[in-house]
Parts: sequence; C-alpha cells; structure tokens
Amino acid sequence: MSKIRKAVIPVAGFGTGFLPATKAQPKELLPIVDKPIIQFTVEEALASGIEEIVIITGRHKRPVEDHFDSNPELEENLIAKGKLELLELVKDTTIPDLFFIRQPYPLGLADAIRYAKPFVGDEPFALLLADNIFESEVPVMKQLMDVYDQHEVSTVAALHVEDDQIDQYGIIEKAEEALNGDPSLYPVASLTEKPNKDEAHSNIAVAGRYILTPDIFDIIDTMEPTPFGKFDLTDAMNQLNQTQRVFAKEIDADRYDVGDKLGYMRMSMHYGLGHPETKDELKTYLIDLAKKL
Repeated sequence: MSKIRKAVIPVAGFGTGFLPATKAQPKELLPIVDKPIIQFTVEEALASGIEEIVIITGRHKRPVEDHFDSNPELEENLIAKGKLELLELVKDTTIPDLFFIRQPYPLGLADAIRYAKPFVGDEPFALLLADNIFESEVPVMKQLMDVYDQHEVSTVAALHVEDDQIDQYGIIEKAEEALNGDPSLYPVASLTEKPNKDEAHSNIAVAGRYILTPDIFDIIDTMEPTPFGKFDLTDAMNQLNQTQRVFAKEIDADRYDVGDKLGYMRMSMHYGLGHPETKDELKTYLIDLAKKL
C-alpha cells in the first residue's frame, strides 16, 4: 500500500477578491495577525505527516518562495539585537523539503495540478487549497489520510454549508448514505462546481482538502477546457469516479474561508483571541464594541 508522502498546494491565482491589497503582494501572504495564510496550510500538511510539499506558483508569487527561504541578514540582525524569540520564529519558516513549480497561465485548478506530475510521480498525494484554514484536534489532512490508509481511494473533505453559500463551492451528491456504518464517510455519486441552489443535489460542499490517486494526471491530460478556457478539478474527479471510487469524508473541524473578506476577518479575530500578544486587549475591545452596536 502506498503511503501519502507528498502534498501539492496551488497558489498561482491573482487574488482579485482582495484588490487592491493583492496588487503587489500574493493573497497567500496576507497576514492573520502575524502569520501569513499560506503558513497555516503548510503547517497543517507537516502536522499530518506529509514529508515533501510542492507549491504551484505563478510569476507574481515569488514572495511566497522568499517567505519559506532563509534570510541570513535578518537573522544576523536579530542575533545582534538579542531578539532570540523572533529569531526562532524566522527560522521556523525556513522549511527544507519545500519545492516550487510555476504554472505559466492561471487556467484552473486541474491545470495547476498538471504541473505537479513530475514531483508526485506515480504516488497518491494530498492537495490543499490555502483559502481554507481549519481548527481541529486532528489536522484535516490527517483525517483524509486515515481514510486513504483504510480504503486506498481518492477522498475529498466535506462540510455542510448554508443554502445561500451553495453557489460558492463544489457540491457533493452522495452515492450512498454511509460506509461501514460511519455516517461521515460515503461514496460520491457526482460533484458539481458552484451550482445554483435549485440545481444542487445537497448542501454538502468540498472543503478544500483532497487525497488524489496519480490516475488524475492522465485524466487532466486528456480534458477539454470549459467554455471559459479553464480546466476544473471537479470535471476531472467526475471522470475519475467513473473508473474508481471517490469518497467524501465529512471532517471534524471548524473552517474559515479566508478567500472571502468576511471569512478572513473572522479568522483574524479568532486567531487574535488566542494570540498571547493580542488576546486580552482584543477581547476587551470586542466586548466594548459589541455594546455600541
């Protein structure tokens, strides 16, 4: 049985939902208090037992590479000033088994995955979308890896969403109610990308975490683009599901959609309320603010 050792994190998009903040910096480096979005995703992968990570970037995403590289000048400056705690924070973001591949044109999620093929080879792999940050006792990717260890199938993380959010996500149609008596795990009948509420088969959304078998690469290589010139992962997974089972795992986690302005603000407040440097004053501020609203 193949072990999940490698992860793919695509970040080549333009981040237009956060303009003008993302005009000159990648959305993935927007800070949640003092930690950039992408760092949460990388830390989740490592905490799940992933050994090697490739980040799929674009020409405007070089700062993402720099964030995870060493910065000798900064480190020397911190040593000279005796700021050893900050020095450790900086060193913690220098990650050796992290690789980068450029996607020449932002042609959709499936196209981004295509460029990971030389890195992944013939192994199953994890896929993490940085727009989703999770809080959970067991890392969400580890929850999916545990499913793969038992069933050896492609698996998507799933969460229930409100009806007015259905058109923002890929929506899952169940093939069966449950598997092996586990109501949180079931085969997928189909996936629909951002359907209207009236067209959706459920309110169960794909939550930005996947385990994929290497067969997905052959499917992507033969796909036709959508009318908008994109290559959607949803279409590729529906084709994969015709020849091998795809499961959905309803995860045990709180999700913050930081690709959305309000979700980003919620995550910032949540993280700030747990941060030792901000939690007390932020709590007092929010209580006082709530009295005025």
